[in-house]
Amino acid sequence: MEIGPESHESAGFIARGWWWIMGLLMKLVTKVRNVANKIKRLGQDDPRRIIHSVKMGLALSLISLVYYFRPTYDSFGVSAMWAVLTVVVVFEFTVGATLGKGFNRGVATFLAGALGVGAHQLASLAGQEGEPMLLGLFVFLLAATASFSRFFPEIKARYDYGVLIFILTFCLVSVSGYRVEKLIELAHQRLSTILIGSFACVFVSIFVYPVWAGEELHNHIALNMEKIADFLEGFGGEYFDTEGSVGETSLVPKKDKSFLDRYKSVLNSNTTEENLANFARWEPCHARFRFRHPWKQYLKIGGLSRQCACRLEALSSYINSEGPQEFRKNIQDECIKMSSESAKTLTELASAIRTMTRPHSAYAHLANSKAAASNLKVTLKSALSLSSDLLQVIPAVTVTSLLVEVVACTEKIAESIDELAQLAKFKTVEVPIVILENPKTLHRVTIKKSDIKCPQLVITIEEPPPSLPGNIKLSKPLEKASH
Repeated sequence: MEIGPESHESAGFIARGWWWIMGLLMKLVTKVRNVANKIKRLGQDDPRRIIHSVKMGLALSLISLVYYFRPTYDSFGVSAMWAVLTVVVVFEFTVGATLGKGFNRGVATFLAGALGVGAHQLASLAGQEGEPMLLGLFVFLLAATASFSRFFPEIKARYDYGVLIFILTFCLVSVSGYRVEKLIELAHQRLSTILIGSFACVFVSIFVYPVWAGEELHNHIALNMEKIADFLEGFGGEYFDTEGSVGETSLVPKKDKSFLDRYKSVLNSNTTEENLANFARWEPCHARFRFRHPWKQYLKIGGLSRQCACRLEALSSYINSEGPQEFRKNIQDECIKMSSESAKTLTELASAIRTMTRPHSAYAHLANSKAAASNLKVTLKSALSLSSDLLQVIPAVTVTSLLVEVVACTEKIAESIDELAQLAKFKTVEVPIVILENPKTLHRVTIKKSDIKCPQLVITIEEPPPSLPGNIKLSKPLEKASH
């Protein structure tokens, strides 16, 4: 039996259609798999996102009972839906943001409702013809004044949402009051349902796995400093591209180059820090944070960290630059020391912020980096005098200048954190005193005032061990150690 040309064409059309459908299904499966992988990555990066979604569903479920139960529905009527809408717009990721929005919405609704009822009563005195004209005038004046107030930075930062709700509520009450007889009852129902919705949001946000904006800001500042420290720690090995060591610092370039880009997120952290600081001001006392915690000081530290990150952005452009090897060798030791000691200083400062302790151990590294910067100036003068081509050494000189600026920024950050420690009353970690076992050994330690921000202290240990002054406290009993 022979198959004609029409049968061949029919079979080819069916096959093409089948493969087209299979290809479409494969694309759909691939897209679904990609979406599932994105959801998985989002959940793994921060599991609190999943918890927040569950909390949102819980808050909406609780507040929906106001609408489902007959007694509450008879009390509020259709206005019960305002409680559901309040949960949708007020519930935020952090406790501070939820409290701020709930407070703004509640107070703005109360003020706008009261003014709306007052405007309606006042306009009704003008008669049936003059009432709409007066209401329109009141709406214009209050809306224009409230809108202009949003340009003030203080109001924009903390009360912008409240001003919007004020304008909306006043317009709804004053305009709808012209056609509604029971205006006071309407305003009361709307205010009550909004307060119930806000209370539900605050309750769930605080008592179900709370996410505190203050704690987020606290850890965010420490993390940014650690990112800067990572770059400085690996900069020496990348720039000089030399295997070996300078003191305790290794010069072997790192295989993982991610540290070269981590600091870039610090450059764009201003908005995040300001938002977290504004939200943190709404939060009550929690954990180690008091009610009037110095959140503005965190913004100061964040600004200094961004200044330091700007220097790192300039340093990163010189990593692959070329120059006379002899000149680089002359400045290598001091540059590596400045970079590594600054990294250690920032690491210690970040650790002090996380543990909320005074950063005494960071000042020794800061003193080392400042000493290296002073030595570098002397070395640089002698190296420049021996260099024959000044144009070729300009990149290396620029690197040294940027490192000196990094040391200066690190010192400013240390001073700001010391001020934060005083304002927030960080704990003081007492250093244990160790007495040497050899009675004939004289051990003398001198700590300079510039290193630890305290008066000069000299401790002398000899036989017999002298009695300790009354102003020196031991963090633990005296121990013996081999010389």
